[in-house]
Amino acid sequence: MLHGLVTSARQLIDEVRRSWFLGAAATRPEPPVQPPAFAPLERIVVTDGVGRTLFEQFANHRGGPTGKEETGWLLLGLREARQAVCLATLPAGARSDAGVAHIRFNAEAQAVGSQIVRLADRRLTILGVVHTHPGSLRHPSDGDLRGDRVWVRNLRGQEGVFGIGTADAPKELAGMYAQQPRPNVQCLGTLRFSWYSLRLGEQGYRPLPVEMTLGPDLARSLYPAWPTLEEHAERLERLIRQQAGLQVDIVHSDPPALSLRLPLAGRDEALRVLLSGTEVRYYVERGGDLFAAHPGDDRIDRGVYLLLAELAGAP
Repeated sequence: MLHGLVTSARQLIDEVRRSWFLGAAATRPEPPVQPPAFAPLERIVVTDGVGRTLFEQFANHRGGPTGKEETGWLLLGLREARQAVCLATLPAGARSDAGVAHIRFNAEAQAVGSQIVRLADRRLTILGVVHTHPGSLRHPSDGDLRGDRVWVRNLRGQEGVFGIGTADAPKELAGMYAQQPRPNVQCLGTLRFSWYSLRLGEQGYRPLPVEMTLGPDLARSLYPAWPTLEEHAERLERLIRQQAGLQVDIVHSDPPALSLRLPLAGRDEALRVLLSGTEVRYYVERGGDLFAAHPGDDRIDRGVYLLLAELAGAP
């Protein structure tokens, strides 16, 4: 069970949003630069769980109907004095805005996902992003740079980690295991990830050495339920901000679902909501028993408050 979602989702959405090409965020006047609290990054440490997610999801994307479009992932982990440790990935999502030359993530869904993942460790923070290029451009584009120069201001240490995925690894490196031809490059089969960092005030990206370690992808369990999370992200984010006691769990059903539980004032009483795709089902829990409820509204935030009002007026 995932408990105690904090109320900082709106701030998370602001952190998640990134200008992938020149826009309003990249042209507004910049506030005075504050001295960062961290030294420049010397390396990015990636867990084997995160590495598997990136390579597997990239391969799956290339084999799908949108394989010629860009895709990407938000990176979460620990920002230490001189290194960043990546412990989780959040997908761009089916509702991202993607094409052959750009990708813009579903910020609301990633903010909710970030809330859930951060329950594992409150120190987890946004580290940066990985996105793919359909061709052989192995470094961030000029459009990426214009947006990222502004976006890194929101990150801890005012420095971001940026990975670029391409499918142009040399044939001599293709094999059953990953290889590292250069300190900032990982290759597996035909797929390649090249890693960079960008610090506030710097004129360009610099190659960032990457190291692997044993560890999980803390967000991988969310992937099966991600379509449901995207379907309800905006209203779920609002409900999380308004109800600090809300609990969220992943239900490994077919299809996977999200279960919400909001404790009520009475002993062993709670309001439950089951989300599966577009379907929304409400229940009242009393003494371990579940009773179906029908507030008459499938918008989860409105449905929850309609039921709370009804329960408040019941004897």
